[in-house]
Amino acid sequence: MEIVILDGAILNPGDVDWGPVKALGNVTIYDETPTGKLAGRARGADILLTNKTPVRQSDLAGLESVRMVGVLATGYNVVDIDAFAARGIPVCNVVAYGVDDVAQHAMALLLELCRCVSLHSQSVKDGEWSKINQWCYWKHTPVCLNGMTMGIIGFGTIGRRVGEFAHAFGMNVLANCRNPKNPPTYSPFAFAPLDRLLASSDVISLHCPLTPQTHGIINASTLGKMKKGAFLLNTARGQLVDEKAAAKALKSGMLGGMGTDVLSVEPPKKNNPLFKTPNTLITPHMAWATTKARQNVINLMAENIRRWQEGTPVNVVNGVTGK
Repeated sequence: MEIVILDGAILNPGDVDWGPVKALGNVTIYDETPTGKLAGRARGADILLTNKTPVRQSDLAGLESVRMVGVLATGYNVVDIDAFAARGIPVCNVVAYGVDDVAQHAMALLLELCRCVSLHSQSVKDGEWSKINQWCYWKHTPVCLNGMTMGIIGFGTIGRRVGEFAHAFGMNVLANCRNPKNPPTYSPFAFAPLDRLLASSDVISLHCPLTPQTHGIINASTLGKMKKGAFLLNTARGQLVDEKAAAKALKSGMLGGMGTDVLSVEPPKKNNPLFKTPNTLITPHMAWATTKARQNVINLMAENIRRWQEGTPVNVVNGVTGK
């Protein structure tokens, strides 16, 4: 079984183990694959694994040997799943590999917005505390989360974990999702229509998938329905947010702060409107990148391959169930 990994460097710069995949066949790993080299590198491969390297319908002619495609991530928009379905080739992704990791990152962004730890630490190191005749000072008034309301848009495994963390900080939790069911046992909690969630939440955290319905779900209209001064968190997909509208809301104070791990274009262009807005934290799509989560990706993909080899594929995103 020949397995080719098109872009292994980001997932594994050397601190996690490809062993579970290597145990299933002869594995060739490329750090990254430019568009023009895809066909040559995939030649003879039974299984093609990609993280962010696009594999489109136009590439199919050069992938005659491929019988399974694995996406080393949850989002699979980099692969033309319909084109592979037409050829009877399953495309499998990995899910729930970094639930705690992403949820913790969302809370880290929120706590930094509320407490400005980095700002004050740097202030002390710069000598400001030494210069003043006071036992304490603050450059930005701290915010206490207890009693506030966390609104979660998208209530899958990550959204639910964020709700648990918010509850642990003493927050009320509202959630909006397509199929509200199995409410958590903690209280206060409620499922809510989007407009009610927007109007009632002090913090809104995005955890929904990117679909035609959710593209730009945070826009000028929905921002206008939010509490003045509310915080916005995005550890899901950058295109959920109209960045120009968010930047305008941040500059006007309508939005009190924003913490995001994702942007609409990655890597971002230098003129991204969020680069010059106040109270804005941007991290480079790293919420998922703990060693534990990246090893989980490899382990789960190995299980996908093993199950496909046995004729019982799992995590198939294009409806092809045969080997």
